[in-house]
Amino acid sequence: MGETERSVKKMKKNNHLEKSAKMIRGQKQPEKEKGKEKEIEERVKKIIRILRQEYPSPQTALHYRTPFELLVATILAAQCTDERVNKVTPGLFQKYPTVEAFARARQEELENDIRSTGFFRNKARNIIALSKKLVEEYGGRVPDSMEELIKLPGVARKTANIVLASAFKKAEGIAVDTHVRRLAGRLGLSRQTLPEKIEKDLMAIVPREDWLDFNFLLVEHGRKICQARRPRCEECVLRELCPSASKLAPPEAKKSGGKE
Repeated sequence: MGETERSVKKMKKNNHLEKSAKMIRGQKQPEKEKGKEKEIEERVKKIIRILRQEYPSPQTALHYRTPFELLVATILAAQCTDERVNKVTPGLFQKYPTVEAFARARQEELENDIRSTGFFRNKARNIIALSKKLVEEYGGRVPDSMEELIKLPGVARKTANIVLASAFKKAEGIAVDTHVRRLAGRLGLSRQTLPEKIEKDLMAIVPREDWLDFNFLLVEHGRKICQARRPRCEECVLRELCPSASKLAPPEAKKSGGKE
C-alpha cells in the first residue's frame, strides 16, 4: 500500500471518529439511557473540576522548544517513558538542529542515537520520512491540523492530539495513551479497549472546552496516584466518584473506608 493510500485511509478514519462522537451526542436514546449518560457527563465535570484543583498546570512532561521537537519527542515516547525521552532529546536536537538535518540523517546513525527509547528502527524510519515530507510539502513547518498531521509517516491521532494541544493550543480530539486508557476504564468513562474507540467515548462526554487538558490531567493523576500495579486509592481525590475504588483499594483501606 502506497503512502498516499495510507494517508487517505487515516483521514477517513479520523472523519469517521469525529462524526461518531457527534452522533452519540445527538442520537435519540431511551429515557433510561439518557439518564445514565447525563449522570456520566455530570460525573466527568466533577472529575475535571477536582483534577484541575489538584493539578493546576496540566501540560506534557516532554521537553521541547518547537512544534517539530515536540513531534519528534512524542514519537520517541511511544512505548517509552517521558523521563527517558527527555534524557535523549537534548543531545539529539543538538546533533540535528533542524527539520532538514533530520531529513538528511542516516538511518543506522539515527537508530543508534535513539536506541535507548526502544523500537528504534521503526522510530528512526518514521522520523526521517516525516522530516522529508515536511521539507518537501510543508516548507519545513509542522502543520497545525489533525487532517494534515495524520498524513505524516508514523503519526496517528494520539501523537497528533498531543502536538496540537501543546504546541498549537488546539483541541481536535483527546489523546489516549496508556494512562488515559487505564483511568478511563477505572473511572467508568469507557468500556472500550482500543484507543480510537475510547477517544470516541470521551469526546462524547467530556466538554469540548476541556479536551485540551483532559489527557494531561489524567496522565498526571495516573502517574502520581492511579498507577497500573498499585493504585493509591486511599489517597485518591476521586475515590468518591470512582466505581473501581472499592475493588482496587488495599484490604486495610477498605476496612477503614479509605480514612486514617
